[in-house]
Amino acid sequence: MSKTGDAMSKTNDAMSKTNDAMSSQPTIETYLMDMDGVLVHEERLIPGADRFVGRLQHTGHRFLILTNNSIYTPRDLAARLATTGLVVAEDAIWTSALATARFLHQQRPAGTAYVIGEAGLTTALHEVGYTLSERDPDYVVLGETRAYSLEAITRAIRLIDAGARFIATNPDPTGPSPAGPTPATGAVAALIQKATGVKPYFVGKPNPLMMREALRAIDAHSESTVMIGDRMDTDVVAGIEAGLQTILVLSGITTRAEAERFPYLPSRIVDSIADLVETVGQARGAASWRPARRSTPDGMGSPAPEQLPTRSAEAS
Repeated sequence: MSKTGDAMSKTNDAMSKTNDAMSSQPTIETYLMDMDGVLVHEERLIPGADRFVGRLQHTGHRFLILTNNSIYTPRDLAARLATTGLVVAEDAIWTSALATARFLHQQRPAGTAYVIGEAGLTTALHEVGYTLSERDPDYVVLGETRAYSLEAITRAIRLIDAGARFIATNPDPTGPSPAGPTPATGAVAALIQKATGVKPYFVGKPNPLMMREALRAIDAHSESTVMIGDRMDTDVVAGIEAGLQTILVLSGITTRAEAERFPYLPSRIVDSIADLVETVGQARGAASWRPARRSTPDGMGSPAPEQLPTRSAEAS
């Protein structure tokens, strides 16, 4: 047998064992899933994604769409998904910008930040009581933007040199575009780190912090939750480190051969999310489930809108 054939045989054996392990684990009741590469690709719906989400809504499974994209607000993303034919409520979308804002609020309430990013990030920071400032900020916060400014990056470097703490929304080095890969937060963070000698703290995937916040948002338990993604280095490893079952879809970044090179494996590999539609059963307690209470900047709990699926109500 050739080396390639032997490697594929070992991968298949390993996946068979993980699939057996997955079948022996608790029934999946809640779903976390990436957006780009799983539900959409370059703003086009991936075939079967609408049927999968519709199945979750019909059966009453709680779910959340996770994205490291910090450019857009959840409302913006919900509207963009709607143009592809995928209808989800904005409260079913959890972004790295929201996770970053919540983290900063927990660390230094009512702080200040110099931000490189767009509306998704600045809006999230404003909503937790942060002030955007170019003068002696508590943090430099780096997110995604359509066009990184050398002037803004230079100011960030100088502020960090002066003592500002360095936070980045996610470590993704590139992002998708119709023309091909474009530099993303991780690449620009590496530039700033090289210039300052200061390593950023990344809040988004694969940081388990983002996964725990997502689980809390939909009142989910790790042992009965699955993470579905297209990247081994963010989605799958984040799910594994958070104690979730994991499914890699091959409709995005990672190929089956590339997945085999990692020191860890997902619970299952499928061609696309369409292959999972028939695996979704009826959720237990679907008719009586209500959204979890969410914390507001003043620390008081308030009910979240009816955003996630029940038998009688519409559900990222």
